[in-house]
Parts: sequence; C-alpha cells; structure tokens
Amino acid sequence: MKKDVFSNVLTLVWNLLLIYICYSLCRLVFLLVNWDTFSGHMNFSYALSLFGAGIIFDTSAILYSNALFIFLFLFPLHWKENAAFYKVVRWIFTVANTFFLITNLIDCVYYRFTGRRTTMSVLQEFQHEKGSNIASIFMDEFVAYWYLVLLAAVLAFAVYKLYRSPKVFPVRNKLAYYIVQTAALLVAVPFTVFGMRGGMTTATRPITLSNANQYVNRAQDAGLVLNTPFSVFRTLDKKSFVVPDYLPESEAEALFAPIHMPADSVSFRPMNVAVIIWEGFSKQHVGSLNPQLEDGHYKGYTPFVDSLLTKSVTFEYSYSNGRKSIDGMPSVLSSIPSFVEPFFLTPSALNDVSSVAGELTRHKGYTSAFFHGAMNGSMGFEAFARAVGFQKYFGRTEYNEDPNYNGDADFDGTWAIWDEEFLQFYCDRMSEMEEPFVTSVFTASSHGPFVLPERYKGVFPTGEDPLFETIAYADYSLKRFFEKASRQPWFNNTLFVITADHTSGNSYPDYVTDLGYYKVPIIFYAPGMPELRGLDREKIAEQIDIMPTVLGLLGYDQPYVAFGQDIFHTSAADKYAVNYLPASDVYQFLKGDYLIQFDGTSVTHAYRFRTDALMQDDVKQTMPQDTLQMMENQLKSIIQQYMKRMSSNELVYRGR
Repeated sequence: MKKDVFSNVLTLVWNLLLIYICYSLCRLVFLLVNWDTFSGHMNFSYALSLFGAGIIFDTSAILYSNALFIFLFLFPLHWKENAAFYKVVRWIFTVANTFFLITNLIDCVYYRFTGRRTTMSVLQEFQHEKGSNIASIFMDEFVAYWYLVLLAAVLAFAVYKLYRSPKVFPVRNKLAYYIVQTAALLVAVPFTVFGMRGGMTTATRPITLSNANQYVNRAQDAGLVLNTPFSVFRTLDKKSFVVPDYLPESEAEALFAPIHMPADSVSFRPMNVAVIIWEGFSKQHVGSLNPQLEDGHYKGYTPFVDSLLTKSVTFEYSYSNGRKSIDGMPSVLSSIPSFVEPFFLTPSALNDVSSVAGELTRHKGYTSAFFHGAMNGSMGFEAFARAVGFQKYFGRTEYNEDPNYNGDADFDGTWAIWDEEFLQFYCDRMSEMEEPFVTSVFTASSHGPFVLPERYKGVFPTGEDPLFETIAYADYSLKRFFEKASRQPWFNNTLFVITADHTSGNSYPDYVTDLGYYKVPIIFYAPGMPELRGLDREKIAEQIDIMPTVLGLLGYDQPYVAFGQDIFHTSAADKYAVNYLPASDVYQFLKGDYLIQFDGTSVTHAYRFRTDALMQDDVKQTMPQDTLQMMENQLKSIIQQYMKRMSSNELVYRGR
C-alpha cells in the first residue's frame, strides 16, 4: 500500500513538474520574441528574478488547468487502478496542457500588438469576424512564425512521451487503500487551493494580474511574469468597471469635471469635420517628428505627412489612450479612454454615448458618416458608429456596390479594401453629402499581415519591420486622397484631424518604454484656418482631446460629456494625459513635467518624462511631494468618475 501511495504521489509530482518546465520554456521564448521590448533594461539577474516570480502565477494556472487531472489521479476508487484508466488520464493531461501551452506561444506574437497577456476579452474582440477570415489570419501567422508552430508540436510530443503513469498494483486491502488514498486527496486539496489563490493564509486574496507589479521594476515587465492561461482564468466573468471611493464626490468633481459647458461668448462656425484614424501609426514613423533619429539611416516613412505638418498643428507630446484598434475609436471620436478593458467589450458599450458626430448631428443639423473598408460589422465598428450618432456607415459592402470601383478586386485578401482605393471612395462619398458634414475613416492597409498591392511591390522604403513599407504606402494613399479632396468645393471649409488608433512597429529606445508605446501623432489641418500652424512643444495632447478640441474650434455652444480637454483653450500647465497599461493594471498620468504610475492603490513610480525619455530615473521620492499628491488625487478623480459614469450610464449630458 505504501508503494501505491508513493507511486501515485511521485508520478503526479513528476507530471506537474514537466508542465512547470514547459511554462518556463514558453516564458523564455516570450522574452526572446519580444526582446526589443525588454532588452534596454534587462540583465541576467533581473530576468532570473522575473522567471522566479513567474512560478507563482504558473502554479495558479497549472493547478487550475490540471485540477481534473489531479482529482482523477488521487480519487480513492479501487476500480481505477488499471492501465486503461491511466491511458485516458494521460490523454486528458496531454490535450489540456498542450492547449494552454499553445496559448502561451500565441501570446509571444500577439503581445507585441496589445502590450498585454491575452484575456477573455480577446475572444469578444473577434466575435464579429467570419470564421474564414480568422482562419486566413491564423494561417498567415503560422507561416510567419513557423518556429513557434514547430515548438508547439515539440512540446505536445514531449508532454505525451514524458508523462508517467503510476505503477498499477492489485488492491488486496480495500480498507487500507481507501484510508490512504482519501488521506492523500485530502492533503492535496488544500494545497491545490492555496496554489490557485497564490497564498496559504486566510488573509491572502486570490492573486490577480495586478499582483505581477510587485515583482517588476517597470510596468511593461508584468507581461513577462504572467502567463496567458492565468490571465484568461482571472478574467472569467470579471467585472470591468468597479467604482472606487477614493474621494468624496464633491472633491472629485472639483479636481476633474467631464462635463464641458460652453462659454457665453462662443459663436458657432459650421465647418465640415473629417477625422482620419490611421491603423498602427506611430510617431516613430514620421521623420520630421524624430530629429534625434536622423543618423543617416532613419529618414521616416511618411513624406506626405511631413509636408502636411508645415501647414498644420501637431504636438511634441501626443499620446494614444489604448493599445488596440478597438481602444482607438472610442478615444478619438467619443473622448472615452480605455481603462481596464476595451469599452467595446464591456456591458457599458450599451450605454447612451455621444461623439463628435453625435453632437453635431443632433444639435447642429450636420450629416454624418463613418467609413471602414473591412467587412461590414468587423470589429464592432459599425455598431459603435451607429450607436454614437453617425447616420450612415460605408464599408466593404458599399464599396463593392459602387460601379466606379473594382469591388473585391481591391480587397487585400485578409482585412479590407486597399487604402488608396478606399480613401478615394471616401472622398467621393463626402462630395455627395450635404454640408456641413462630419465623417471619419479608419484605414486598414498598415495592419498585419502587411501586404501591398502587386503594383507597389518594391516601390516604398522598407525597414526592419514589414509594417514600415505599408506605412509608406498608407502615407502615399493619404497624399492621393488630399490631392483629390483639394479639388472639391467643401475642402477649404473642412477641419481635418489625422491620428492613429494605436502605435505599432515600435523599435527605437524612445518608443519601447511604458510611455513610448502610446506616442502617436495628433494633427489638426484646416485649409481655411491659416492660424493652425506649427509644432507645439509644451502642451500635452491625447486622443480623448480630439472631440472637445474639434468642438472648441467650431465654437460649439452645447454642453456635453468628454474625458479629454480642449487643447487650444486649456493652458499648458493644466493639460494632462492619461492611459492604462493593460499588462500590469497600472494607470499613467502626465502633467507638467512629470509622469506618475498608479496601481489602483498607490503611486509606484514617477519620471520626468520630458527629459528622461527612456524612463530610467525614478523620481518618486525626490519630486515635489505636493505635486505628486496633486497628480495622484486628480488621477483618482478621473478614474472614480470614469467608473461611476460607465456603471450608471452617464456618458451623455442630461442637464442638472
């Protein structure tokens, strides 16, 4: 009987240890594939400490995913002591663990685009995509990352071959068998629960994604400590928006007010508005915004945008509010930042929500339309556009119905109509709209798998990332759009806004920091407003500022809700930016000369972001403490009011 117990326990430990090794190997691969993200501050001892911390989160994930296996192994039933039973258990063990190891390997690539380990929200993000489209994307990625596919097969084979079953002995003394096996199970259960929770005391709360922050020097490193199965398990049925009670409501509203009230003296100017959201467009791609990179090799990939900047307003310190496409659209058009989870993927997406289009359509009689060259319904863009006040939606379906274009002959084969053709279509449709109008277009060609029309192969400059060539193509497409738009009667009375949905292809040191991943251009161009010129080197700008800034330039005279600020009517001292680091559940807040990072409870780090672009010198202890406290309180107010308004459907102005 002692041999029975010893065999069961020993083989159970062996099999679980095998999975621990596989998880650590996946973490090593994760580090190597994303080396550009971590290399600037990584050394052997720090990496070793992160791998050690990762075991805590691996333990939770491994025990969750192997709970059934452990139970079957130790369940006190003498009929199971035969070879056939343990063959079934072997297959359960192999299939379950192979699946979760594959999710870890997938995140080696996907993390580069999202900045976080995958959570349950990812499944929701792609729920509007056709199965054939998703299959096509996965096949493209399988080819590009064949070595990860091969590694997945090797791991699956290793898990199966190295699995050990206990030695099967005839059960002669059933009473002793049940006593000993039950005792083993009763010992295993609490230790399994402790491992899942991440601690053994009653005071220990189950560890969550944010617990990774206590082991890292930089918030972005939390992705290396975590693993994907843990991130998925911990976000099952997770409530996205929990209202904190940081401050009394009156104090919170005094520090930050999302309700924008018009000045008594404003005079409305009925200009057209066209907001261009450029897929994966980082500030890194624009040569004229990166003089520090002009080393004879880097010249940028956007010559047209460089020329446009000579007659536009842009900002040295401008940032996105999220890391994914579905973060960008609410931020840019509705002044809603992405906190905790993408707004699209939460129950609050059913709230009453306005936008720059909704305000101008409802109160000023504008006509409005949203354009996206992908399959209608893709990414939930059509539903969101209609919900926030856009009257019409033009997607791939409408493009295919236009006899002036080539329909699906202009489809890129994966995502959408090529940018060049779709932006021409966008211009044509605006020329048919009654003025004043407000429109927005979301480009697609600079999205993976980064292919170009055959006629442009080898035409545009390339770089270390295949994205760069498609950025150059998108820039050329934008040039062709403005060439056509400039000949239209509505052109001189139109305010154009150009920004990104999020960054992508970041590789230079300034762009692979916690802040660098949010550096996007924000450009205001109005041919009829020559005063809009120059590079602002003082004010902080962010995507959620676009809606209030556009309405401010037009002299909009109605109250509305927006979490951003009117850039041109807010002093540099009062301007701020806020974003959320999904990899570590940390908020970043910039104001004046400082950036603070806040984990929901306290400030963890602070930097002088204007002079410390690489975020190497933590000044939390040395910066003026009254400034630190003021920034922390204002950030708390923003978070508190954001959560409150999301939870209580207060995203539009209803009067007082």
